[in-house]
Amino acid sequence: MSWLVTPGSLNRRAELYDQLGSMIAAGVPLLKSLEMAGRQSRSGATRRYLARLAGEINAGFTLTDSMARVHGWLPEFDRAILSVGEQSGRLDSSFKLLGQFCAARSRIIRDTISGMFMTLVTLHVFLLIFPLGLLIQFVVDGFMNQHGASFFPFLLEKGLVFGGLYGAVFFLVFACQGRRGLQWRAFVESLFQFAPFLRTGLRSLALSRLSASLEALLNAGVNVTRAWEIAAGAAGSPRLLREVQSWPPQFEAGETPSGLINQSRCFPEVFANLYQTGEISGKLDETLGRLQVYYQEEGFRNLKLFSRILNGVIYAAVVITVAINIIQFWMHYYAAALSAGG
Repeated sequence: MSWLVTPGSLNRRAELYDQLGSMIAAGVPLLKSLEMAGRQSRSGATRRYLARLAGEINAGFTLTDSMARVHGWLPEFDRAILSVGEQSGRLDSSFKLLGQFCAARSRIIRDTISGMFMTLVTLHVFLLIFPLGLLIQFVVDGFMNQHGASFFPFLLEKGLVFGGLYGAVFFLVFACQGRRGLQWRAFVESLFQFAPFLRTGLRSLALSRLSASLEALLNAGVNVTRAWEIAAGAAGSPRLLREVQSWPPQFEAGETPSGLINQSRCFPEVFANLYQTGEISGKLDETLGRLQVYYQEEGFRNLKLFSRILNGVIYAAVVITVAINIIQFWMHYYAAALSAGG
C-alpha cells in the first residue's frame, strides 16, 4: 500500500479484506482468493503486492511466512491477526475484523478532515491577509506599478509562513506512520502525551488492538506468555510493548496476567477489572471481544473530541488576532487624523 495513510487507502484496504474474507468463507482457497482479488484491484501497488504474496504461497510458504517475506505490505497488527487466523482456521473472520477496523479508521479521519475544513480555509485566508501592512503596501504598489519595493518581501514572507505550515503538517503525517522504528515511535508517542484527548484516544486504540490480538491468539491456543508478547507488538504502542516485554520472568514466577495488569500503570482500571473477571470466569475470549469494541469506540470518540477542540482553538486564535489587528488599524488611523487636524 502507500506510505501515507489516507481515508481512500484505508477504504481500499477494508474492501480488499472484506472481499478476501467473503471468498474464503465461501470456500475459495486462499491462493485463488489472492489471485482474484489482485486482478480486480484498482491499485497497481496492491496488485503487485498480492501477486508477490500469491507467488510465495504457491512456492510452498504459509501465509505467515509469505507476509514476512513480502516486506512493507502490511502493518504489524494486520500480520498478527492474519497469522493467528491461519493457525486457528478462522482466516475469513480475521479478514472481516481487519476490514471493519480499517473502515472505522477511514471514517474517523474523514470526519476529522471535514470537521476542520472551514477552519483551515479561514486559517489560509488569515495567513494570506496578515500582516495587514505588508498586504496594503503590496496592493498600493501594484496600483502604482511599483512592485519592486514590496513584491519580493511579500512573497518571501508568505513563502516562509505557508512553507513552515505545510512542512509541519507533512512532518507530522510522516512521523505518525506505523512503519517507523521502535525508538522513533516511542519519541512520537512521548510528544503526544502533552495533548490530553489525543493521548487518551491513541491509548484506547492501542488497547483495542491489543484486545483483538489477544482474543485471536488465545483462541488459537497460543501460550499466554507468547500471546501477550505478540499482541503487545501488534498494539502499536512502544510504551505498552516495553511493559509487556518485562513480564516473562514474573510469568515464570507464577504471576497471572491479571495480577501484572493491576500492578501496571499502562492499563486503565476498566481494562484491569474486566480482564480479571474474564480470567476468573473462564470467559476471557468474550471479555476481550467486548474490550476491543469498547476501546475502539472510546478511542475514536476521543480523537473526534480532540479534533473539535483543535478546530476551536485555531478558529479562536484567528478571530482574536483579526480583532487585535482591526483595533490597532483604527487606533493608528484616528491618531494620524488627530495629528493632521492639530
